[in-house]
Amino acid sequence: MLVEVKRINKREINVVTSLDVAETFEKEHRNVLADIRGIKTNISSAEFSALFFESEYTGTNGKKNPMYYMNRDGFTLLVMGYTGEKAMRFKLAYIKQFNAMEELFKGKLIEREKGIVVRQALTKALQESQENERMHGHAYSMYTNVIYKSIFGKNAKQLREEYGVGKNENLRDYFSEEELKAVQSAEMLASGLVGYGWGYEQIKAFIMENVPKQLAA
Repeated sequence: MLVEVKRINKREINVVTSLDVAETFEKEHRNVLADIRGIKTNISSAEFSALFFESEYTGTNGKKNPMYYMNRDGFTLLVMGYTGEKAMRFKLAYIKQFNAMEELFKGKLIEREKGIVVRQALTKALQESQENERMHGHAYSMYTNVIYKSIFGKNAKQLREEYGVGKNENLRDYFSEEELKAVQSAEMLASGLVGYGWGYEQIKAFIMENVPKQLAA
């Protein structure tokens, strides 16, 4: 059974699905749904919506069927009544997996915070060098596309299409911790070169040639 990161209500959350719970604990999915709905009748709407997130999946017959995502607390509340040695082993394994995912998630959040500072430094360097004015306000997006191309082989628009990310969402929320570190490293490099007086074409050529080598080192 898989703990995955799901973007729900504009936040990334570690979740499992009711389908996974049914398969792992060898229960009918309809019975797991009934268990979840039983919880819903016994707690407030606000409490329930903080633990379980209603969704749907497409069955083998092409029909849309209900399912739920749940965070660690929702999972714990749901399965605490499941009994037997196998159930106990899976409960412990799941809690351990959730904890591991949360540790990884903390690392990602740290990199996102660091990335904001790095991005601000690049923006300031572009403004002070008049690159942004020369590029009619598009300097940051142009430099970002160069950095993305050097790391992912795709520009921001292509990455958004690949990840299914809308224009109003932050693309970097979908990057892994290592990918965030790579972007930050390249942005710091670009910021330094801009401050040193290099122009866009020089920096573009240098980053495209050298950033992948740096990341592979």
